[in-house]
Amino acid sequence: TSEHVNTTTTKKIVAKGDTLVEMLIEHGLDANTAYAIIAAIKPNYDPGQLKVGQSLEIVTQDDKVASTRTFVELTLQASPEKNLVVTATNQDNLPDNLVAKLQQRPTTSHLIKRQGTINSSLYVAAIEAGMSQKTLANFIAIFAFDIDFQREIQKGDHFALFYKIRRDEAGKSIDSGDILLAEMVIREEVRRYYKFEDQDGMVDYYDKTGQSVRKALLKTPIDGARISSNFGTRKHPILGYSHEHKGVDFAAPSGTPIFAAGDGVIEAVGWKGGYGNYVRIRHNGTYKTAYAHLSRYAKVAKKGARVKQRQIIGYVGSTGRSTGPHLHYEIIKDNKQINPLKVKLPSGKKLSAEELTAFKKIIADIEAQFAAT
Repeated sequence: TSEHVNTTTTKKIVAKGDTLVEMLIEHGLDANTAYAIIAAIKPNYDPGQLKVGQSLEIVTQDDKVASTRTFVELTLQASPEKNLVVTATNQDNLPDNLVAKLQQRPTTSHLIKRQGTINSSLYVAAIEAGMSQKTLANFIAIFAFDIDFQREIQKGDHFALFYKIRRDEAGKSIDSGDILLAEMVIREEVRRYYKFEDQDGMVDYYDKTGQSVRKALLKTPIDGARISSNFGTRKHPILGYSHEHKGVDFAAPSGTPIFAAGDGVIEAVGWKGGYGNYVRIRHNGTYKTAYAHLSRYAKVAKKGARVKQRQIIGYVGSTGRSTGPHLHYEIIKDNKQINPLKVKLPSGKKLSAEELTAFKKIIADIEAQFAAT
């Protein structure tokens, strides 16, 4: 490089309203070069997905005498995990001599311990303890079969968890990984579960005896709702006389997602008289669940379709005989409705003797690291 030509590296942060082509032109690159860079990027990254806060680094050669700026390289933070690097292999015929590729960003893995005592809500206590909302959602999902977070949590209950995170070169957390250990202490009863991959490659959470936390059915197939009517005899709000209410009603805003309570096959979907828009899922030879008064169905809600637990099957509404938006939820055992809140749910997988041996070694290691952190 001659004395009057300098290599310059400039870092930029995407601000509101910025587009990549405008940022390149504002940096002093000619429009043809800027559009050639965009064309090279497109097979790997949609420039329209550029977000506020993303960083980019532009390397150019500046000729002071000729007052020209030549493109050398662009590094764009395409995602928390990857950088997109565009390099000019030759300055002639630029569009054909630009190479774009995704590169893994340098990260380090760390084990994190979070714990706290609930004074007002689990959400507040978890955020105060430094937990991300994503990690909190994963933590709650582990206990979804075991704890009714709307009704069972009390002031003074405790939580703890141990999980992986990745940090970038600047030490910023870029991803919350798997939870290795999750614990809730409710009214001094300790419930602790550990992550384990079984011989079939299925990952789940187990207690220290090797019993899966996963139950066959969710007690509450909706988040953030309150019970507006229990199972049993009640005066019907529209018909005006007492009758047997064969499910539980969860009041929630119209459009709130409704989950499949367990893995199964949809055996009925459509209008069902006073039930309005209705879905029924067969889970096994014994259990079915039903969901009524839906405003609309999810795309998966087709007769014969297989669904997974917590997959959205529809949305809360007020169709049929209904005084306001709510989910009417039924658990049907041997073709008879039973109380969803009192049913003793069938338990999930129990580890085999061989799996249990491997599991015990893994949890001993997790326990040791948890205690040392």
